[in-house]
Amino acid sequence: MALQPKVINLDQSAQGYFRILGGPPDSVSMRSGRVVLQPSEEIGSHNTEDYEELVLVLAGEGLFLLADADPQKFTANSVLYCPPMTEHNIKNTGSKPLHYIYVVAKAGCRLEDN
Repeated sequence: MALQPKVINLDQSAQGYFRILGGPPDSVSMRSGRVVLQPSEEIGSHNTEDYEELVLVLAGEGLFLLADADPQKFTANSVLYCPPMTEHNIKNTGSKPLHYIYVVAKAGCRLEDN
């Protein structure tokens, strides 16, 4: 069965995690979801291994915490990029909920190949 274009409506009232795409059979390798973090809440340190990750911040503010770098502040309308094999975390540092969409996809090449 071939993949088909689709429109996915987001539930604006959803709290926590809402899956958008989950990889096959929804997409070739892309996974995505909508996340809402309450004030002081964090997603938790994790590594997406051989996947790269893009985070589109819709509302709120926070810190992009990387294992080997200084924390980076961000606000609404920011886009965060995390390369493969990078330990990272996202924390809400604001007084309102932090809303973002993440997209992860299998990296097509290794960093050493570039």
